Amino acid sequence: MSVLTIDVGTSVIKSVVFDDQGQEIALSRIGTEVLRPRPGWAEQDMDAVWNGVVFTVRSALSQLGPVHDQVWLVSFTAQGDGCWLVDADGRPTGPAILWSDGRAGDLLTRWAADGVLEEAYRRNGSLTCSGMPNAVISWLAAHDPGRLERSRTALTAAGWLFLKLTGVTAIDESDASAPFLDHTTGAYDPAIVDLFGFEAHARLLPEVLGENERIAEITHHTAGELGLPAGLPVVMAPYDIAATARGAGVVDPGQACAILGTTLCTEIVTRQVDTSGEPCGINIAYRGRERILRAFPTLSGTEVLDWASRLLAVDGPAALGELAFGTEPGPGGPVFLPYLSPAGERAPFLDPRARGTFWGLSLDHTPAHLARAVFEGLALVVRDCLRASGTDVHELRLCGGGSASDQWCRLIADVTGVPTARSADTELGAKGAFLTGLVLSGAESSMRDAAATYVRMRSGWEPDPERGAFYDGLYESFLAWRGAARSLGWSPATTTDVQKAPHV
Repeated sequence: MSVLTIDVGTSVIKSVVFDDQGQEIALSRIGTEVLRPRPGWAEQDMDAVWNGVVFTVRSALSQLGPVHDQVWLVSFTAQGDGCWLVDADGRPTGPAILWSDGRAGDLLTRWAADGVLEEAYRRNGSLTCSGMPNAVISWLAAHDPGRLERSRTALTAAGWLFLKLTGVTAIDESDASAPFLDHTTGAYDPAIVDLFGFEAHARLLPEVLGENERIAEITHHTAGELGLPAGLPVVMAPYDIAATARGAGVVDPGQACAILGTTLCTEIVTRQVDTSGEPCGINIAYRGRERILRAFPTLSGTEVLDWASRLLAVDGPAALGELAFGTEPGPGGPVFLPYLSPAGERAPFLDPRARGTFWGLSLDHTPAHLARAVFEGLALVVRDCLRASGTDVHELRLCGGGSASDQWCRLIADVTGVPTARSADTELGAKGAFLTGLVLSGAESSMRDAAATYVRMRSGWEPDPERGAFYDGLYESFLAWRGAARSLGWSPATTTDVQKAPHV
């Protein structure tokens, strides 16, 4: 018997089939297109996303041959945040506006100046960014009110899949966590709704389903479309960064992982929401009210490696790594601030105007020095997020496409001072959906037991003390250069800060 999982990412949709030992036995992928009709915008065609799901599911099932009818469960995860608006018939009223969209940046500036962002953070531990539904819908109310009038519900990518698969219109607690969830009740916090002036749009908020409520039967029509038996149970797992943490076996307090993907997301399991300290990151409902995932999903991740590859005229991130790690770390190298997203940055600080730069360049520097600085800059962001969490961790599990690089995994251990490890699985978001499906269907008694049974690690790296001492100094330089960049408004064209940089 096998489990079909679906992972709808921002750039790739994957369908993975796991056998009863938790091994991947079929995999299909298809790329997706992020539409950028205007500078700073990030959208996707919702029907195209669904068509990608259909293609990958049918392709994965075809790899199983005549035994595909032994699939007994479907479980899925998807990219988080954003705004996927549908009408009363469940049809899109326009393209999905993604988590990485930056059109509401000026709105964030106003909310920050008015103290709204901090007050909301003090209530539920999540700092609003421009790609969250409160920001997107507020922007639409000012610039495209007709679309809101045509819309019945503001879903997320996972909500869109659940609607297409089961006909149920809802959101899970992880996706609902930011910005409106009251973690003590598992429902929307009316005070946060009021705080953002969202009363007129509250009708768009979907029902929040608790940990044990996110399971329903696949519809007859969708079963036929996907080539699955009718009546299969479908589980909505937490959204991708939380599902990936589960897939890496990060389920207990003090465990941590870093996703080296489109978002460079560092996350730590805790027992309760922490709303103290500098407002940064988000707190995600991870297992009802029993566990919280403290997450720092950046807006810039491995796309920075793609950019640097083009800049330095090498053939992709793997070649960039060969160039970078052919040099040794040492004083006098450039420092790189990797804030390249047009939407700025959101973790571990919020600034829609954040921009990247190289500092300390000289005629002595080569393309290899620049390449190494790029990897070091991204590794320093992971360290920055761990520091912002205020939590001690004993191991950092690495996943996402970037974790395929042994050198980068070793570099992150040296930069953070924390041992790093990599899973034997390649599709950890899908693996997290698999584990969630087993627990919610009753096949496994707990997430801890499921992770202990099915999660396997294959590589690990210990920090090098000598290099660690060097990177302690480089981190201080990184913070100093970032402070200088912010004091200059990041670039000559931007002069307004949103929020004081943490730790600077």
